[in-house]
Amino acid sequence: MTQTTQKLPVSVCMISGAEAHRIERALESVAGWAGEMIVVLNQDVADGTEQVALRHGAKVFREPWKGFVGQKQTAAEKASQPWLLNLDADEVVPAALAQEIAAVILSPTAPHAAYEFPRCSFYCGRWIHHGDWYPDRVLRLWRRGAARWTGQDPHAHLEVSGTIGRLRSDLLHQSNESIARQIAKIAPYQTQFVEKRLARGGSAGFIELALRPAWRFLRAYFLRLGFLDGWQGFYIAALSSFSTLTRYALVREAKEQAARKL
Repeated sequence: MTQTTQKLPVSVCMISGAEAHRIERALESVAGWAGEMIVVLNQDVADGTEQVALRHGAKVFREPWKGFVGQKQTAAEKASQPWLLNLDADEVVPAALAQEIAAVILSPTAPHAAYEFPRCSFYCGRWIHHGDWYPDRVLRLWRRGAARWTGQDPHAHLEVSGTIGRLRSDLLHQSNESIARQIAKIAPYQTQFVEKRLARGGSAGFIELALRPAWRFLRAYFLRLGFLDGWQGFYIAALSSFSTLTRYALVREAKEQAARKL
């Protein structure tokens, strides 16, 4: 199925900020077969994202930003089709995955309440097929009423009532973020981990600050064959190690700051 005129009983649900430069590819990959496309757009976006979405037949709703969990859930609640598929603005559903989704949705006896599939990322000019970034399974397809978005921002995840199946084909992740922007997100994304660690009375010692980062690099680069992805694979493994080090260093910093206030 490269492109079909048959509309499937699925609502593609998206949340978006200012994404006019890349949301079009995501919409084009599903517009030919999705029975409904819903885009919940941040209220203050003015870069033309709304016009791009409307041009591809999506229903656009402007709402204040409620966080990833709240925004994804409100998009899901607007869906009218029997199945829902969550898609980000920097993702594309290729023909092979579309065929698998169609087979599940059109089956009169789909055995599972939800389905996950691997995601393949394009990073610094290369598709990444090894290391910590692949297969990067994401849970994105579910029967209406069988799941809801939960978690703590920015880490939203689906809580499913029922069994979860697996599809084989990749979802393509075409993020165009620069290395600089990616590094800038490391510390903010560790807030939830630091808070939970401190709440349990945990700290960070030699194991966390030295051995865990080293293990993350060895696992990603050697055991998970990251070296097959060129210099990008090496950098991803090193970045994973640095992210782990930063996570526990933030715990150590917060613990010592709290102690000084006593």
